[in-house]
Amino acid sequence: MRLPFQPPIEPMLAKAADSLPEGDGWLFEPKWDGFRALVFRDGDETLIQSRDLKPLDRYFPELAAPLRASLPERCVLDGEVVIAGEHGLAFEALLLRIHPAESRVRMLAEQTPASYVACDLLALDDEDLREVPQGERRARLEAVMGGARPPVHLTPATTDRRLAADWFDRFEGAGLDGVIAKRLDGAYLPGKRAMVKVKHQRTADCVVAGFRWHKNGPGTHVGSLLLGLFDADGQLHHVGITSSFSWDRRAALFEELAPLRENALEGHPWREWAEWAVVGTADASGTRMPGAVSRWNRGKDLSWEPLRAERVVEVAYDHLQGDRFRHATTFVRWRPDKRPEDCRYDQLEETAAFELAKIFGPASA
Repeated sequence: MRLPFQPPIEPMLAKAADSLPEGDGWLFEPKWDGFRALVFRDGDETLIQSRDLKPLDRYFPELAAPLRASLPERCVLDGEVVIAGEHGLAFEALLLRIHPAESRVRMLAEQTPASYVACDLLALDDEDLREVPQGERRARLEAVMGGARPPVHLTPATTDRRLAADWFDRFEGAGLDGVIAKRLDGAYLPGKRAMVKVKHQRTADCVVAGFRWHKNGPGTHVGSLLLGLFDADGQLHHVGITSSFSWDRRAALFEELAPLRENALEGHPWREWAEWAVVGTADASGTRMPGAVSRWNRGKDLSWEPLRAERVVEVAYDHLQGDRFRHATTFVRWRPDKRPEDCRYDQLEETAAFELAKIFGPASA
């Protein structure tokens, strides 16, 4: 491709917040509930890149022709692939597309066609726009998207905080899950959490690194999934569990997770814990182990089975206590569009206690 930069590139990321930022200098957009996607186009050649730097084209073959019809001849855009259902955006329909059989993907493309929503313009012709302020990039995006036709769309945007707050309430019924805020004077910073996202529920993307059996015993049903988040040094911390599954779902998870159990301990970040003789609630450093005996019920066995840390799950939570979720989280959905290494503490708004613990030790959290 003859573009100012070549794929793949990391998309700019967002940090969660409880409310829309105050003051001037912000651009607000609806937060689309879809797959983050960067589109590279050079003439007849197009590439749809996922958030985790992989091509998405084979999963959404119906988008190639509309993108060529609506986008500039040579450009790079940031946006979202979404599927609109009868009752709003249908994220589950997106998940069904991640399927190895081309025939099934094409069948679903006809039954539930996807759309692309453009949110940012990163390059146009020979010009790299990533250092151009967001406000100017938005104006350029509006200019080049003036002739776009469905299923290619331009996301709404406003500098009016009151309108953005109205969107936050009004668009929820359509399946949009919040509002994104960007600094008007900000550059596009790949891989950096330079945006703010306000969602209808507080969620986090976590690595699934193990599970516990149901109390009925090993080999029956999955009781809970063990969740991890990476710190700035690349260490995976055990942050809690999610266990909000129906009885049938627990049985299905046993089969679904089986491939991840193979050779799971090889290079596992919690290998020492798995091999530890469980005699307490923490190792020598004071770090809570996923296989430890419950501090509240000394007779409760919390032994666990390791999984290769390859799958990402989105969970809803209330808040952090130190470097862990205070209560059990609620399973929201699997996120096959996200990489395990992107599941870091810096996605969360409540990092102060964890940062304090890094300086003064676990006892201060």
